[in-house]
Amino acid sequence: MNEALSYITIENYTTFTAETVQVNLSYQVFGPSIGSAPVVLVTHALTGNSQVSGADGWWNSLVGEGKAIDTNSYTVIAFNIPGNGYDGLEENLFDNYKIFTAKDIARIFSLGLKKLGVTKLFANVGGSLGGGIAWELSVLKPNLAKHLILVATDWKASDWIIANAKVQEAILLNSSNPLHDARMHAMLMYRTPDSFTMKFNRTKNESLGIYNIESWLLYHGKKLQERFELSAYKQLNYILSSIDISSNYGNFKEAIYAVTADVHIVSVDSDTLFTLREDEETVRQLREINHPVNHQVIRSIHGHDAFLIEFDQLEDFMFPIFEV
Repeated sequence: MNEALSYITIENYTTFTAETVQVNLSYQVFGPSIGSAPVVLVTHALTGNSQVSGADGWWNSLVGEGKAIDTNSYTVIAFNIPGNGYDGLEENLFDNYKIFTAKDIARIFSLGLKKLGVTKLFANVGGSLGGGIAWELSVLKPNLAKHLILVATDWKASDWIIANAKVQEAILLNSSNPLHDARMHAMLMYRTPDSFTMKFNRTKNESLGIYNIESWLLYHGKKLQERFELSAYKQLNYILSSIDISSNYGNFKEAIYAVTADVHIVSVDSDTLFTLREDEETVRQLREINHPVNHQVIRSIHGHDAFLIEFDQLEDFMFPIFEV
């Protein structure tokens, strides 16, 4: 098992906005070496990274030995979205936060897979922003994956997502404490009022003289400020707002027409970021063209973050796909 951070250099990459840059694409591999087992690509969410498994893995309840995505049986590849700052190298950050769209990231990932000699995926998996990139990759390379697994995500940035991303951008550009303040606002997008009531119920932090919900928000703002770069957050927020597989095709059905993967959509019933209603419409359109689709719903009061909380439900949905 090779979990060390490795690099692929993509020279003279031309973006969809016609800017040419060098991309140092970092990645990690979990499980058998590439070429010795079926490959699963897992793409991280906005503040995630390539560490999907292991002691500090953000999805280690699903990816690892004996887990739903079993690294005894599957080779798991996880790329870092270029510019996310996970490697701590300033030279791999980008000053222009609008340099890449979600389509660029999908194309960069496809170039990375090619350099690794991977021509076929057992599964293309993504959660939240990572799911939007997985959608984009499936359209770019319609025969790449056997399974397309999309968790708490959508094939497009809805008006609601674009609006929230705009507010995030304004905070990041104008606040005197941008990462901290943007993260506090973002936490309201990821949870629900009922989730907050269950967790805090208007209790107070007597030592600070504020409500516990306030101290929780301040904590998350501080934690992101300590581990994330401002340029990375601005860039990833912009990429989130750019998801749209239909932009070169006219509509969703035309974009998805050539995709051969079985589609597995996992929604969260209380998600206010990527909503269940939007996913239900996607499922309806897929069924209209007889595209294989399986739709599962996580039942939770926690909102969007349920895909990082309700692991028992998510495991139940995942295990049948990856049974060897």
